[in-house]
Amino acid sequence: MAGSGTHFLVAGLGNPGSEYANTRHNMGFLAADELAGRLEIPLSRQRFDAKFGHGFLAGRKITIAKPTTYMNLSGRAVAGIMQYFGIEANGLIVVHDDLDLVFGQIKIKEKGGDGGHKGVKSIISSIGGGDFVRLRIGIGRPEQKDVTNFVLGRFDLQEKEILDKVIPLAATALETIILQGPTAGMNQFNNKPI
Repeated sequence: MAGSGTHFLVAGLGNPGSEYANTRHNMGFLAADELAGRLEIPLSRQRFDAKFGHGFLAGRKITIAKPTTYMNLSGRAVAGIMQYFGIEANGLIVVHDDLDLVFGQIKIKEKGGDGGHKGVKSIISSIGGGDFVRLRIGIGRPEQKDVTNFVLGRFDLQEKEILDKVIPLAATALETIILQGPTAGMNQFNNKPI
């Protein structure tokens, strides 16, 4: 488990560009922005194929990053930041959308595979393993077969109402993981109805 001296990297996954700004696939970006705003960490630095910034939460050093590559190359940014700043895998928290959770549900997972998520797959490949914490934000699975258009689609009105609650909840979950550890986060947030 990560200790209080750990340098944490919160990597919010999404696709860059205004055409993807408010789409289901960008849940990770939305949560990263929320946490950055809350902790007053401007994501103004640009390097390693990412926008990022550094700050602190109750004395714990945090870097918040949003890769500027497309989703399937997210690992390039994450690995570059980890290597340069000496961040270990136990300090990495990846935030991403998840088709297998109902819209608005969040779930913390300590380690594992990519679950079919191309961004997570890229990170596992780039850092050489899946031993990092994930915060999954549910977007639900579409009834139609076209998953690509669904994940790249914008939120409907009902989803927007839920989104206003789930993104702050995700930021609180990230704070909990950093301050109390992933197990405490799982106990508090996994399967919690929104």
